[in-house]
Amino acid sequence: MTGLEIALIGVGLAVILAGIGSAIGVGVTAQVANGVMSEEPELFGRVLLLTALPGTQGIYGFLVGFLVIMKLGLIGTTTGIPLFKTLTVGQGWQLFLSCLPIAFAGIFSAIHQGRVCATGVEMTAKQPGGAGKAMVLAVFVEFYAVLGLLASILLIYRNW
Repeated sequence: MTGLEIALIGVGLAVILAGIGSAIGVGVTAQVANGVMSEEPELFGRVLLLTALPGTQGIYGFLVGFLVIMKLGLIGTTTGIPLFKTLTVGQGWQLFLSCLPIAFAGIFSAIHQGRVCATGVEMTAKQPGGAGKAMVLAVFVEFYAVLGLLASILLIYRNW
């Protein structure tokens, strides 16, 4: 296996795992939101934000994958020799491991954030003024996805 192949597997993991987590999290919240809106359609605006919030982890995973592909010189303009032509196996493993923080933080935080948001939608159905409180609680889970994103970005751009 070449360094490029190893790095691209990391890209795939970052995008796919974070995307899976977001799909599950948004799906869980959307199921509850649909039930609530069937009886109280005027709550759409409030439950929409809670439903969309678990989707951010998928965006973070996509961003990390895009940054690695840019660093490799596979897209965008490059000067000199693109990195993917000179990438060693060790550097490939470094980029692979750089993708793991958002891959794992993304999948787990999105699923759990979906659960928090789903209960927030239920709370909003009973107390429409509680949507803001539910959002604050969901942001606590988001914080760990942001840490995973930050860790991945710092690892991607560290000096070799």
